[in-house]
Formats: sequence, structure tokens, C-alpha cells
Amino acid sequence: LSPDCSFTCHYRCRALVRLDCSGPPGAGDEDDGNEQLLEKDTNVDEPSEWEKTELDQAQVEQRIKEYNSQINSNLFMSLNKDGSYAGFIKVQLKLVRPVAVPATNRVPSLQAGRPHPQGVKRRTSFYLPKGTVKHLHILSHTRASEVIDALLRKFTVIDNPRKFALFERSEKDEQVYLRKLGDDEQPLRLRLLAGPSEKVLSFILKENETGEVNWDAFTLPELHNFLLILQREEEEHVRRLRHRYACCRQKMQEAL
Repeated sequence: LSPDCSFTCHYRCRALVRLDCSGPPGAGDEDDGNEQLLEKDTNVDEPSEWEKTELDQAQVEQRIKEYNSQINSNLFMSLNKDGSYAGFIKVQLKLVRPVAVPATNRVPSLQAGRPHPQGVKRRTSFYLPKGTVKHLHILSHTRASEVIDALLRKFTVIDNPRKFALFERSEKDEQVYLRKLGDDEQPLRLRLLAGPSEKVLSFILKENETGEVNWDAFTLPELHNFLLILQREEEEHVRRLRHRYACCRQKMQEAL
């Protein structure tokens, strides 16, 4: 158990863990808290303005030209001969729970000169660093579910893809809007319609919190870990709530 990040692992797996736990507890959480406060009152089921927009071939070509003229990198979109188009999307991974990856073939022995006789066939879990982003090169007909699959492959995550969801994030009138993409929606099409601005539209991979998670897909150790995480989240929420009321009570007493 790390004193800084509270990461817990099996004692024989300690040598395999490579995490930077040098930061103080709670470091970097302030932005996430502000983000959650902005998001909590939004209607995540409200359809985006681009969802029903239809473009003909000439409009697609014109949009691609406008898009490429607005970006400051080489992540251009290109039109294919069959009428489809290809380009890049950037996805931010905001996962609060650990992900599972394949375990290494052999665990180093904790005692010198006594190698472990068998390879480890289990999987191991770790937290992805906050602010992790990934650029993906996809086609206009690539679906949101395929983007999730590609992201999991990039990070060698072996969790069930149904545990995750792809969201579109937009900012308007100092309010943050989140909407979960349907499996068949096309992220590159949304990127083209919205333009390159990350404030107008960005993509986020998060845990699927809509009740569609198939909990039977988790192993028993994962479920036990989730219960521990939920307990810690509950305790932290109660602590913040008590602090909030204590501050209000103090201000009232000062006014009296």
C-alpha cells in the first residue's frame, strides 16, 4: 500500500509496479472537482446540434478544406475517392478506477538466487495517469464503439469494452455539457461538423455509469477492489460535505 496514492497490490507483484507516487495526496484533484461542479447540472441526454446535420459530397469537401485551414498541426483530414474521409481525433481518458492489463510472463523473485518457478497468468490492474490523451487516425464511418476498442488496444487494456463509454464535451455560456455517444455514432463526422476547436467539441473516455455495465464481466478481486474504492469515495464525499456545512455554520456564527 503506497502512502501517497493508496495503490494496493499483491506483495509478489510489487516489483512489477511502476507508478509515480511522488505527488502529495489530492494533488491535481482541484480541476476535476471544478469540472464536476460545472457538469452536474447539465442534461447529458440532450442531443447535440450536429447530430442531425446532413452533408452532401460538395459540402463535405468544403468542410474539410475549412477544417484544414483552421488547424495549426499536421493532423489534417483527407477526402477519399469513395466519398469517405479520414482524419484524427483526440480522446482524453478520464478514468477514476483501475484498468486491467495482461500480467508479465514472469514475476521477479523477491529472494536473490531463487527465481519464481512458474509464470504468472493472471492479469494486473493499475491507474492510468490523469490527463492521458491519445490521438487516433480513423475514418468517417468509424463508430464510437470501435474507437473505444482501439483505445483499449492501444493501452493493452483487457477489460470488457462495455465498462467504458465515449462522451462528447462542449462548453457554452460558461457551462460544460456532456453527452454519451451511441455505439453507432461517428466521432470523426462530429469532429468535422464542430470544427477543430476543443472548446466547441472534445472527446472523453469515461466509465460507463448508466447502469449498462455488466458486472458479471468483472473478476472477484476486481469487485472487491471496487467496493473498497466506493467506500473511500463515500468517505471523501462525506468529509467534503461536513467541511462545507462547517464553513456555512462558521459564517452564520460570525454574522450573529
